[in-house]
Amino acid sequence: MQVLCERAVVTRRARPVLPRHVRLQFDPVRQAWAVLSPERIFWPNEIGVDILRRCDGQTSVRAIVQALAAEYDAEEEDVEDDVLAFLQEWSDNLLVRLS
Repeated sequence: MQVLCERAVVTRRARPVLPRHVRLQFDPVRQAWAVLSPERIFWPNEIGVDILRRCDGQTSVRAIVQALAAEYDAEEEDVEDDVLAFLQEWSDNLLVRLS
């Protein structure tokens, strides 16, 4: 019997959160942030870390985009495309949950 899972699609209203099995941790040896998941480690870049830090289950994607656009002095439209793509990839890999 084949079980099909429905793909969660990231929208501007979604409120991303890291699942319980995923945590963001600073690695002092490498001087870099790591995302730890059972049997896997990911090394997001600086902007990826900035996105993940805001994934608290309360903050919407729209608010994350606005904050990053202000922080990096960039256009919201440009930031939004990157944030949506990043969160969609992480959601597809079960490293971010959408609420």
